[in-house]
Amino acid sequence: MGGGDASGLGAGPEREQEEEQARKRAAAAGYDYEGDARWAEYWSNVLVPPHLASRPDVVGHLQRKFYQRYIDRDLVVEPMSSIGSTQASRPEVRSSSSASSESVRPRNSGSSSRSAAPPPPPPQTDRAANPLRFDARTIHFSINAWVLVVAGLGMLPILPKHLADRACKLSLLGTILSSGYSLYSTYGKPRALNMQAIQGWLNSVLGTKDFIHLMFSLLLFTSQLHLKIAALPVFCWALDHVARFLRRNFTHSSFYRAYLEEPCLWVETNNTTLSLLSSNAELALGFLLIISLFSWRRNIIQTFMYWNLLKLMYRAPVTSSYHQSTWAKIGRTVNPYIHRYAPFLQTPISTIQRWWLR
Repeated sequence: MGGGDASGLGAGPEREQEEEQARKRAAAAGYDYEGDARWAEYWSNVLVPPHLASRPDVVGHLQRKFYQRYIDRDLVVEPMSSIGSTQASRPEVRSSSSASSESVRPRNSGSSSRSAAPPPPPPQTDRAANPLRFDARTIHFSINAWVLVVAGLGMLPILPKHLADRACKLSLLGTILSSGYSLYSTYGKPRALNMQAIQGWLNSVLGTKDFIHLMFSLLLFTSQLHLKIAALPVFCWALDHVARFLRRNFTHSSFYRAYLEEPCLWVETNNTTLSLLSSNAELALGFLLIISLFSWRRNIIQTFMYWNLLKLMYRAPVTSSYHQSTWAKIGRTVNPYIHRYAPFLQTPISTIQRWWLR
């Protein structure tokens, strides 16, 4: 009797811990992942084999890992070491009762198990057989691949000016379509066409990468100025997306391994360099728009809107580090000359800085 009571008391904390973990797993299962912008970024950075990306158990495991990392660090996530080995050797349709009965079957039936035929291999999914199946991600990749080619042509110095200008406009149009499609597929549309629902939807997408790309492309696509440098950020964004998609879906292709694996690996390892290059081009466009105010093609409203977009890029988590680094470099270069040769500019610059940081 004493031993039974001691064992029951010892199992109490363990039972409470199991119940606590069960509640945490239920909270993780009920979490709104589609409404969290970090989930889309987390999913895009995870390399999942194509034939496993649509399986509910794999998606659920990654969702629990995301929940543990960003929401509740006390959640215990068990490893899935048997995803590729045990699951691939079993038939896809199998009842739980038959699985449990096989696990407790006595070992004296070895002759019947040896005579049984091996289970058939699982049928190949459509995505593994055809990585270019036209789902939402493939459509998004196709648009970005088109933007990459057109933006590259628009920046070529040997291309005639009218063709280069048209190519830049087409690359901006493609980025509008790509970013708009990504925003719709990730965040949907406002629940209702009233000010409160639209404002709530805008607050959820305001600092995302797709929204920033959409506003950048809209402003420059509608501009009367033909600035070839506008194609550089678009080219960098499309290059990053295309390289990620190829590394995630074409790793078994012989053409990819022979010609595209090293460039895609270079893009992935130099992502910070590409982001800094893009931020430099975006700031250069802002100063060019200010200079354009002295020409007959000036557009004061568009210039003001673009600088508000730069202000958003300075604060948004996805772009803030690159823009703040670029602005710091500009300050270290320009401030000594202003203090020495133009001290009268310090007062207006301070006013602008207060507006910028407000």
